[in-house]
Amino acid sequence: MTHSHLPSPPTGRRLGFFSRLLDDAPAAERYRLAAEQIAHAESFGFDSAWVAQHHFHEAEGGLPSPLVFLAYVAARTRRIRLGTGIVTLPLENAVRVAEDAVVLDLLSGGRLEFGVGTGGTPSSFTAFGLRSEDRAEVFASHLALLREAWAGRPLAGGDRLYPSSPRLLDRIWQATFSVAGGARAGAAGDGLMLSRTQPRSEAAPRASLADLQRPIIDAYLEWLPEGRAPRIMGSRSVFVADDRGEALRLAELGLRRSVARLGDPSRPGADAPLQALIAGYDMHVGTPAEVIASLAADATLERVTDLVFQVHSVDPPHPLILRSIELIATEVAPALGSPGRTTARSVDPSTHPLTA
Repeated sequence: MTHSHLPSPPTGRRLGFFSRLLDDAPAAERYRLAAEQIAHAESFGFDSAWVAQHHFHEAEGGLPSPLVFLAYVAARTRRIRLGTGIVTLPLENAVRVAEDAVVLDLLSGGRLEFGVGTGGTPSSFTAFGLRSEDRAEVFASHLALLREAWAGRPLAGGDRLYPSSPRLLDRIWQATFSVAGGARAGAAGDGLMLSRTQPRSEAAPRASLADLQRPIIDAYLEWLPEGRAPRIMGSRSVFVADDRGEALRLAELGLRRSVARLGDPSRPGADAPLQALIAGYDMHVGTPAEVIASLAADATLERVTDLVFQVHSVDPPHPLILRSIELIATEVAPALGSPGRTTARSVDPSTHPLTA
């Protein structure tokens, strides 16, 4: 074990957009809207876009097949990096997902970032013929097999992956809520994915998100191999609007709906005051100036290399998501050391790497 230290945040800290594809629309329309949001983020200088995988439960997430969706997005964008946040690896066939990821990476011109985790609603495991209690063991086994496949090493029976892609080994990210998970990601030399919010324990019900995530980062850096550059993603729930009253009105609608459906008993309930919900679920809501001040108070963000924003659980209408993306890029991100663009840049699909 060696000790590594993350330097002060560079002015080039990467800026990302994250979606669970939760627009209030049928599945096909959710996919169209999310693709438009990602293209809009690219036009405003975002460096990456990330999508979550969820099975069965459309209120938690709208996308069971992130690699298929990202192939669709890759054909409509040129520069923005495309990430999974996350693939629920215990529910996948590791060799098949390795193959799909390589093909997507080739079709996108090498833009795939591959985030993995043990997650998933416990009942989802039953439908796949698995036990949720075994997820950690299965995750470790599948991740090891994924690495072997991408490295081009012989698999059981002697076959090797075609095409293989050793370069993807440097683009694995692990999501975790725990110090042990941070150490595991660091020891592997992978990126660390920190959540937008985390449950509080009975022992520390009022702990800040930074309090919970500081020791995870410490463990990650402590175990990171010497000479390996840290990759630390800080995901945050952010909704920026031109009008404070409108931002709070939509936050109240979205948060109360989300908490009533998926609430965490360790945090405020759906009938709590709005400001208690915003604080309890680690939201950053308001005008650009208000959101800048709120995010600046989050000590975790001083240590991340990738700052990734999502509108969940406000989930405003699509036009306001696009406007929030614009305000993040032009006002919020520059104030936090992550440069976006002051104006949109159109993307010509004919200049895609495979058609240019």
